Amino acid sequence: MKKIVIAIDGFSSNGKSTMAKSLAKKIGYIYIDSGAMYRAVTLYCIQNNLFEGGKLDKERLQNEINGIKVEFRINKETGLPDTYLNGTIVESAIRTMEVSSRVSEVSAIPFVRHAMVALQQEMGKAKGIVMDGRDIGTVVFPHAEMKIFVTADPEIRAKRRFDELRSKGDDKTTFEEVLENIKNRDHQDQTRKESPLKQAGDAILLDNTYMTIDEQLKWLIDKFKQITTN
Repeated sequence: MKKIVIAIDGFSSNGKSTMAKSLAKKIGYIYIDSGAMYRAVTLYCIQNNLFEGGKLDKERLQNEINGIKVEFRINKETGLPDTYLNGTIVESAIRTMEVSSRVSEVSAIPFVRHAMVALQQEMGKAKGIVMDGRDIGTVVFPHAEMKIFVTADPEIRAKRRFDELRSKGDDKTTFEEVLENIKNRDHQDQTRKESPLKQAGDAILLDNTYMTIDEQLKWLIDKFKQITTN
């Protein structure tokens, strides 16, 4: 069976990463979380005090962007990739609300996107990958053989994200804060000048508002089989 590139795009907190990981594991592909890459750059900015008085020092970031190394390494226990920033695992650190509240600003910067897109395209040269994000099917891999665009009701997405934070021990962030963050990110992602979030013309729409994880995986596998057997 021929190997292909699978691009999964969509709004934040709609389970893209979960379904992409599950699909990749099921079909024996490599999973790449492009959103984690932008989150890692955002975390770098926070850790290195690039936010001065709440304002990002873009000039300094541009000078340092080539020294920011983001990579994925397979976790032997889970069989899934963990995100590393300059050699240090940051899988949990990049999922905090502090990073979530700033990642849209960082990911909208042209030179940041150019650096990450180049890295993503390099990762996909051999095909056999599943990558999720905001512009995978439109910018990173416009010729991907399988493109999915995922959407869901904002309040449902907020509930999923809120439950995830609670499961990781965050008992301070409120549901209202999560919902507001999601609405703000939706607006920023759709209106930014550089690679705005939009559905590719040849992408298949998946509204997973009322779907279980198992239902989503079955739906994705059915689409994968249709594409790779034709």
